[in-house]
Amino acid sequence: MTDSLAQTTEEDRPMKPAILNGLRLKCPNCGQGKLLHSYLKVNDTCSHCAQPLHHQRADDGPAYLTILLVGHILGFALHFVYTTWRPEPLTLALIMTAVTVTGALALLPRMKGLVVAYQWAKRLHGF
Repeated sequence: MTDSLAQTTEEDRPMKPAILNGLRLKCPNCGQGKLLHSYLKVNDTCSHCAQPLHHQRADDGPAYLTILLVGHILGFALHFVYTTWRPEPLTLALIMTAVTVTGALALLPRMKGLVVAYQWAKRLHGF
């Protein structure tokens, strides 16, 4: 029984540093190499530590997390702006559209990094 317990602790990867590295768009293993080589394309391997990253299967997870976060931020922002300044409807729609698009484009790669780092830390999908 102690052998299996020792085996699971040896195989555990640190979750918090991996996720922080993923949010910074760095390799979840070393924190040095780039995770993405374009907007959302994950590198096959880390350029710094040669960690294979081609196993990742993020699918729709990053998009879902991005919509969830941007939607909550937008809801609070919409309420605050409307109750504080009462702008014209067209002005409010244009401002909130800009906030939504900017927020989604900024968060989407970071959410992809978070999902890939989580998969790496939990050894999912072949990591």
